[in-house]
Amino acid sequence: MDTHTARRPRLGVFKFASCDGCQLTLLDCEDELLGLAAQVDIAHFLEASGAVEPGPYDLSLVEGSVTTAEDAERIRRVRAESRHLVTIGACATAGGVQALRNFADVEEFRAIVYARPEYVETLATSTPIAAHVPVDLELQGCPIDRGQLLEVITAFLSGRKPDIPRHSVCFACKRRGIPCVTVARGTPCLGPVTHAGCGALCPSYGRGCYGCFGPSGSPNLPAMIPLLRSDGMSDEDVLRVLHTFNTAKFAAIEQETGPS
Repeated sequence: MDTHTARRPRLGVFKFASCDGCQLTLLDCEDELLGLAAQVDIAHFLEASGAVEPGPYDLSLVEGSVTTAEDAERIRRVRAESRHLVTIGACATAGGVQALRNFADVEEFRAIVYARPEYVETLATSTPIAAHVPVDLELQGCPIDRGQLLEVITAFLSGRKPDIPRHSVCFACKRRGIPCVTVARGTPCLGPVTHAGCGALCPSYGRGCYGCFGPSGSPNLPAMIPLLRSDGMSDEDVLRVLHTFNTAKFAAIEQETGPS
């Protein structure tokens, strides 16, 4: 009888500048997590255990943005030790809400917020992981969807391409039979330009989508912004709703398409 067993794939989960919410999504998988743990070796996941094993890792999930010089150095080490690297959540894929600093004076913020700003070392920008190292897949959301996360892990470990849609939230509304909140109620909604994945959660409760999953595969902001204004949003309101969790990605599209 062969006493040797096949090596199980090794999973690493890493945190950068973030709130930990996307890592908690993995822990919230509960019963599915038990099954996953039986199939892989969770070698690095500080949110779940202080026991850490060195790389290499077959799959690394990375939450959070790069906001310090140390972050920039550490993500290169993680990439070098990872066969596949997947970024999870708005911070890792778009810089997060902390990327608002990219459009302001970070030194002014530091002086106002901290009593001893000289002790706070930070970069002037908050950038996504893909700005620093190659990324195999970006999983959007704030936080990410547990179903999509399990699909990504299962797909990478089984050697197939993850089935993650690139269409907008509007498709999810149609599939669930949810009346369009804009057409039915005149409610401003970012659904037409926002990446699907949340299951159209906000429209299912009668409120407009506010873009927490970031821009979809082909967003048309020049057409969307005038519609938001016609639905009662001021220029300040439009700016605010686009500059939240995924401010850097929406801002980049605005720059490409020009003012609307």
